[in-house]
Amino acid sequence: LNSLFDLPLRTNMNRQDLFGGWSPALDLYQNSDNVVAVLELPGMKKENIEISLHDGTLTISGERKSSSSNGEKAERTERYVGSFRRSVSLPVPVDANKVSATYRDGILTITLPKAEEAKPKRIDVA
Repeated sequence: LNSLFDLPLRTNMNRQDLFGGWSPALDLYQNSDNVVAVLELPGMKKENIEISLHDGTLTISGERKSSSSNGEKAERTERYVGSFRRSVSLPVPVDANKVSATYRDGILTITLPKAEEAKPKRIDVA
């Protein structure tokens, strides 16, 4: 099974060929108030990005179109194009009504405020 994951590194096949799509890098961070997801989506338009939240799972999907035009024939392509879909289970409940997303310089940042019951509470000693 481990050799399956090494396959794209040992042959001319890449992740796009093996899995039928591409998968942008995703980082997930957490602080006392928010869970933050950061994705690398260079070359995409924000209109081509979809974000959904359902049952504690954040899903980001979209499509990056090829930049070649005028019937040009590619001699070499290393940039991923086509559809992608990333889903990640969130570590804590979040307030879906307060989720926000920004897209700047190819980086998508999704801020998911924690639900009140998931935030740490300070208890004063009487």
